[in-house]
Amino acid sequence: MVDFAAIEAAARRLAGITRRTPLLAGTPLDELTGGRVLLKLESLQLTGSFKIRGAWNRLAQLDPAERRAGVVAFSSGNHAQGVAAAARALDIPATIVMPADAPQVKLAGTRALGANIVTYDRHSEDREAIAMQLAARRGATLVPSYDDPAIIAGQGTVGLELVEQAGELGLAPDLVLLACSGGGLASGVALATRALLPACELNCVEPAGFDDTRRSLLAGERLANAPGGQSLCDALLAPAPGRLTFPLLQRLLAGGLAVSDDEVRHAMAWAFRHLKLVIEPGGVVALAALLAGRVLARGRTVALVISGGNVDAGLFSALLQAPAGGGAVQ
Repeated sequence: MVDFAAIEAAARRLAGITRRTPLLAGTPLDELTGGRVLLKLESLQLTGSFKIRGAWNRLAQLDPAERRAGVVAFSSGNHAQGVAAAARALDIPATIVMPADAPQVKLAGTRALGANIVTYDRHSEDREAIAMQLAARRGATLVPSYDDPAIIAGQGTVGLELVEQAGELGLAPDLVLLACSGGGLASGVALATRALLPACELNCVEPAGFDDTRRSLLAGERLANAPGGQSLCDALLAPAPGRLTFPLLQRLLAGGLAVSDDEVRHAMAWAFRHLKLVIEPGGVVALAALLAGRVLARGRTVALVISGGNVDAGLFSALLQAPAGGGAVQ
């Protein structure tokens, strides 16, 4: 089980290891929306995303024999880099199963951190099965990207920091929007936030076509995405909500939202032009939902978790040159 005490323990474990990332306030979003908008910038975290929090919290708890045997993970890139960074610092051999078409910046970043990469075809192969086979063959520990109590607790430290930093500004979020794939970040942040601010509303945000959590929350059961879908948001393409995360999301979230690729493009360009931030597609979906008018911010304090900034330069440049659009709030 994961609870607030586990998140507090993770925060102590991460002290001096991960960054207390900025909480950006006082931006043009306040005037645009009529609310107080806060941005928790995990795009400025070590390795460019929140993922190192959960990875370090998990790997730091391995015993000496488990460390010698190594770890295996599967990831489109951000969890890969988080695991690779934690493994290098803790002197643990790491193998990461990554899609062959993952962004080059994520492949290169993982490789530079010393991990061994095994690529697969995301359209025809099962990354989890490949990782499980590798782990079994090597006697290594499998480190999933979301369905693990230590991973969820580590990601929950984002919420702990967010509430603390908002309090330092004399604010308490009424609403939190955050990206969701398998649900590790969403469930961990929801646990921390609701423990400290019981009345706070939380909504997950997913890419259209990969809104399995939104649909699952409505249906009251775990639903999978239809095969063959495509999205710019490479970090948010989990096939279904996690087995451990979904019950937490059911209990703690108000609901889910979905945004289109056009809305994601608009949000990335808007953030660069108006906030001077480089954000990856999967990391910007909370801002995309706000700019698209999916939630009412007027008169409320709204916190957005900007979850990652790892985007290939060519893609980012192309998106900036695309025509403006995709947002109800321009």
